[in-house]
Amino acid sequence: MRYYKFIFFGLVALSSAKAYAQSDSTYTLQKCIDIAIKNNLDVKQSELKAQSARIDFNQAKENLLPTLNGTVNHGINNGRNINPFTNTYVNQSLTYGNYSLESNLTLFGGLQNVNAIKQASLAYQAGKMDLQQAKDLVTINVITAYLLVLDNTELLAAVKNQVDVSAKQVERLTILEKDGANKLPSDLYDLQGTLGDNKLNVVNANSALENAKLSLMQILNIPYSKNFVLQPINAQDVAKQSVLSSNQIYETALQELALVKAATLRRESAEKAVSVAKGALLPSINLYGGLYTNYSSAAQTSVFKDSSTVSTGGYINTPGGRQSVLTTQANYINKDIGYYDQFKNNYSTQFGVSLRIPILNYFQNHNKVAKAKIDLLNYKYIEENTKIKLKQNVETAYLNMTSAYERLGVLVEQVKSYAESFRTAEIRFNAGVLTSVDYVVAKNNLDRARINLINARYDCYIYNKILDYYQGKLAL
Repeated sequence: MRYYKFIFFGLVALSSAKAYAQSDSTYTLQKCIDIAIKNNLDVKQSELKAQSARIDFNQAKENLLPTLNGTVNHGINNGRNINPFTNTYVNQSLTYGNYSLESNLTLFGGLQNVNAIKQASLAYQAGKMDLQQAKDLVTINVITAYLLVLDNTELLAAVKNQVDVSAKQVERLTILEKDGANKLPSDLYDLQGTLGDNKLNVVNANSALENAKLSLMQILNIPYSKNFVLQPINAQDVAKQSVLSSNQIYETALQELALVKAATLRRESAEKAVSVAKGALLPSINLYGGLYTNYSSAAQTSVFKDSSTVSTGGYINTPGGRQSVLTTQANYINKDIGYYDQFKNNYSTQFGVSLRIPILNYFQNHNKVAKAKIDLLNYKYIEENTKIKLKQNVETAYLNMTSAYERLGVLVEQVKSYAESFRTAEIRFNAGVLTSVDYVVAKNNLDRARINLINARYDCYIYNKILDYYQGKLAL
């Protein structure tokens, strides 16, 4: 009994895992977009550039802080050199050390740091817009490729349906041919030929579908798989045609599209770069200060050792007779000064304000201003060219959308007409009062109209999404 329970729960677990695997293998449009953005190298590079611009922005702000640098120098001098303790020449081997702690703060530098912060901030914002633009491009490419797969899926289903219709007629005529009830033997051969054309269409449609899947998976940057299944979108519910004009969509795109924002921000950043370059032509005022000390192995000091009585060489007359003149003499010895004592006793400070006036620096500052102005003009051209291309693209997409909706309206009526024509033709052909040629013509007309209608529906969907992209509202 326990054995059967084990098998039962094992089958339940297996079926659950299988169901999960099937649901996991179905890709929704949003899932495809997420995968594409995650795997796309252009998006990753744009993200790295945005991070680099953020670091530049932080550095520009941190340039307002004072500098603080410590310096330690240790060395050995041999032969004739200067004793750093007494600043006199000695002829001996000695070791020395210099220690300093210096700080500098820019009080005024032609507003270069302030303008550099604004420049870096605008460049950082432009980098974020570039990242968003990269994501938007991937999104619109995924949507287009996704819909192309669904379009080809419907086309494949349509041509398979054509095969079924033709196969049934061939089967009916074959039976009539065997029974000798077929009035025209050519009818069977005509329908067999039509069936062959329909089967060839299935092969071509299946090939187109697999190519569309391959293109989508390449955008997602995942390995190709024939088991790649997409969640369908009801293209029957095509959004209504945009009521906005081409100019209105363009004006909205100027305000919403990340591509335009990035071009504008880079132009504004270039304007600040000109201000930074001009700031180098102005005087700068700096506040500076420092702490210093040093050490030398040759540093010595005299230390009292003892005292002694010595004759001065003179005499004096005393009641007791003539006596020599004596004096007391202090005796000293040289003693090395310790490292800590030198470090403490040689301590000095420095504080001041400096004014730097640029007069002639090989015209470097003037040339930097000139190059900054050239860069600014280039970014102005880029911004203007971006807007021109945007207007052209919006006009093209708007015209394509209008034409797609016009085709859709015509094709809907055409399919209705051809469907009724084929229904009548099929009844008459089955009754033997219509030739196979007329029947094939009616069938081909309906098949072609249905395929065109499928393409028109997806064209409307795609062009709507393209116009949504230009308006900055890529809603799925």
